[in-house]
Amino acid sequence: MITTLTILTDREWFILVLGSVTYVTLFILTIQNSRRKLLLMQERLNKVRAMQEQQQAKSEQSIALNREKIAELEHIIQRLGDENSVLKLELEEKKARLDYANTMAIIDKEKREQAETVIFGSTIYLRMRELLAQGRPMNDSDWQQLEQVVNSVYASFTEHLFSLYKMTEQDYHVSLLIKVRLQPKDIATLTVHSKESIASTRSRLYQKVFGRKGSSKDWDDFILSL
Repeated sequence: MITTLTILTDREWFILVLGSVTYVTLFILTIQNSRRKLLLMQERLNKVRAMQEQQQAKSEQSIALNREKIAELEHIIQRLGDENSVLKLELEEKKARLDYANTMAIIDKEKREQAETVIFGSTIYLRMRELLAQGRPMNDSDWQQLEQVVNSVYASFTEHLFSLYKMTEQDYHVSLLIKVRLQPKDIATLTVHSKESIASTRSRLYQKVFGRKGSSKDWDDFILSL
């Protein structure tokens, strides 16, 4: 009788210890998984911020601000005359950098304007307009052609997208069509989805990439900025 009680007690201890070890292991794995998710989100946000800062530096507002700074520097340099040559050289260098930044920003703006002309005049874009007129979706060949045109005009567009989030085919197709400035109703037709589904996809992608809720238009604005 005593032996039987001892066996049962040992078994209970074994189950208790096993349960405790399992719980602790799951707890540790949960923490590690949460940390990985946080690190992944932080890395993703860093990439997004870098892309946004790069585009912000090329905006009309940034160009105008740089021009104001350049004018201020020119005024200071003129007032210095031959005095404090070291400071004058530093100001000249800063002015040259701003001039260069503005020149590159203007070139980028002109390239984007020309890029849209290239896209709107491309064979695949004309094909898409025909499909829309007929109410038909795009096929695999159409998607491949669109991808090639977009990436030839906007370098590494696809690479940038997939570096931020592992998109489904639907996510990627919607983003491609946003990039060529199609309206949600047209995107719905070409992808064989409802307008509600397209809106949901766009807002979901924004939340996945930025880690916070946003509207479908927020995702559109981000895609157009790339």
